[in-house]
Amino acid sequence: MANNLVIVESPAKAKTIEKYLGKRYKVLASNGHVRDLPRSQTGIDVENNYEPKYITIRGKGPLLKELKKEAKKADKIFLASDPDREGEAIAWHLSHALGEDNDYYRVVFNEITKDAVKDSFKAPSEINQQLVDAQQARRILDRLVGYNISPILWKKVKKGLSAGRVQSVALKLIIDREEEIKKFKPEEYWTITNTFKKGRQSFTGKFNSVKGKKVDLKQESDVKEVLAQIKGDDFEVGKVVKQEKRRFPANPFTTSSLQQEAARKLNFKARKTMMIAQQLYEGIALGRSGTVGLITYMRTDSTRISPVAQAEAATFIEGKYGKEYLKADSNKKATAGQDAHEAVRPTSSDRSPDNVKQYLSRDQYRLYKLIWDRFIASQMAPAVLDTVRVDLWNNDVMFRSNGQTIKFKGFMTIYIEGKDDEEEELENALPELNEGEVVKAEKIDPKQHFTQPPPRYTEARLVKTLEELGIGRPSTYAPTLDTIQKRNYVRMDQKRFMPTELGEVVNDSVTEYFPDIIDVQFTNEMERSLDDIADGEANWVSVIDKFYKGFSPQVERAEEEMEKIEIKDEPAGEDCEKCGSPMVYKMGRYGKFMACSNFPDCRNTKAIVKSIGVKCPKCNEGDVVERKSKRNRIFYGCDRFPECDFVSWDKPIGRDCPKCENYLVESKKGKNVTVKCTECDYSEKAS
Repeated sequence: MANNLVIVESPAKAKTIEKYLGKRYKVLASNGHVRDLPRSQTGIDVENNYEPKYITIRGKGPLLKELKKEAKKADKIFLASDPDREGEAIAWHLSHALGEDNDYYRVVFNEITKDAVKDSFKAPSEINQQLVDAQQARRILDRLVGYNISPILWKKVKKGLSAGRVQSVALKLIIDREEEIKKFKPEEYWTITNTFKKGRQSFTGKFNSVKGKKVDLKQESDVKEVLAQIKGDDFEVGKVVKQEKRRFPANPFTTSSLQQEAARKLNFKARKTMMIAQQLYEGIALGRSGTVGLITYMRTDSTRISPVAQAEAATFIEGKYGKEYLKADSNKKATAGQDAHEAVRPTSSDRSPDNVKQYLSRDQYRLYKLIWDRFIASQMAPAVLDTVRVDLWNNDVMFRSNGQTIKFKGFMTIYIEGKDDEEEELENALPELNEGEVVKAEKIDPKQHFTQPPPRYTEARLVKTLEELGIGRPSTYAPTLDTIQKRNYVRMDQKRFMPTELGEVVNDSVTEYFPDIIDVQFTNEMERSLDDIADGEANWVSVIDKFYKGFSPQVERAEEEMEKIEIKDEPAGEDCEKCGSPMVYKMGRYGKFMACSNFPDCRNTKAIVKSIGVKCPKCNEGDVVERKSKRNRIFYGCDRFPECDFVSWDKPIGRDCPKCENYLVESKKGKNVTVKCTECDYSEKAS
């Protein structure tokens, strides 16, 4: 009979660890927090040391009743919520909700495996009040900010708006970048690329200098001046510099770097990454092996690896690839006294992605493979690259050619870190060149360019920037990015954030009346204060009090002085076919659409369609228009729908196939664009 009660957050986690603990333990799930601040009011007594008023979360009453019933039967109650501040707070709330007379034991584990879970129950501890205080301080701060600023925005701007310490800084970063882009003035510049040939091998070099001095190619006349000094097509090889370079692997993932890399390589939003990581952490049924947590806890800012995991990875690497692929310090023990958390890593190096693929969904497999590859690569030897730099002279004009070849792949056998923009060229081999020999120039190619404005933020770049600035915690990035999109403060354009008019209005209001909230330095210092509370170096009431004494007068000023702002809907240039009122543009969950201005009396809405200038290949009467699916994916259809039901994911180009006379479409795969037939195997390169 079970005489020990274990409470965790989720049913999936409960199911996994109950199998490890045996019949003497009953494992139940709290389904997250059981108590929280009330939604109907601030719930903070600012006159009484910011005392929070916690209530049972709506709908949790029956569950709490069941937990209390089981708690009365138990000899011991183990609180096994997640190993972070939020998990500590859940344990603390449970201990208060179930009754303080019970004996509570706190158990934490960074991975849900049999050994890790059993070891944690051998050495239970008490609830860490410092971590609870840090979480409580964050919750109270966020409540004071949200429940004071949001009603002002509802009254002065529009209902349903919100502001927050992290979301307001994220929005400001996006808007500041947009301002940089608007103010940016492109400047002309030129490059000269020369194609050389030695034997059968061609290679390129870029213009470098004249008489050893750099020359700015700002306009075409500068280019002509350089080209006029080149005599003939013979270039003499000057200095040849050969070097061996080492490229080291990236660290295993933190929460932030996992979200960034999943966005770059898998096109996952931060929320999706965390949802799937949670599934991998809580346990996957692996056939006869039972249910096993495949990765360590996914909310962490540590890159630390346990000695056991390090040794297991080294054994795997040596066995599969050979000793030369081992990291030089792989046998060194991890430094003592580091943070308790580990990086996000697989719980076993032996559970390779291919070994568990049959038990995972496609997205689970892709994310697990990313985590496994990155971890194993982090424990491997650096790659060795042979680089060569060659100077080529004609008269006094010098071109420089850079080459690189991989001598030893090392960690690159498994994994190469992604980039936000263009993929780097890993190999660019040059022919063997010696000082004094002459090579022929085949083609000189001068090109005009213009400097580009700073790019808009991708999700990966914004997460990285927030982390670098010390804004928020690993657990806050995903909900923050979600909130600013749901509030229609920003929209996504080609996977990059663009502010909306509403976002700019809210940012202007918060910037003017609540400058501290959007100040990066202030928000960073607040995060450090929360860390100090967690470390026992600051009192949570003092931290809140210092903030509120500066914040409260700002709230009073905003209530009195902020003017009402009317955001007018953009006219769509056509009338409603149902009531005759003007149609306007609105922004919804799936993007922009048209709606009747006579809402709520008339609820007519229409999708925005854009003609691509091609006749419908099915009916030859309508025009093909661009539309968006509910998942925001572009597709093409006939504007005579529903009379004509033509639809295509690929873009028709208005030409017929020369082989079978069916219609041709433009098909995109990554950066490659091809023209292909929808019926036969005909294809051609897109012009």
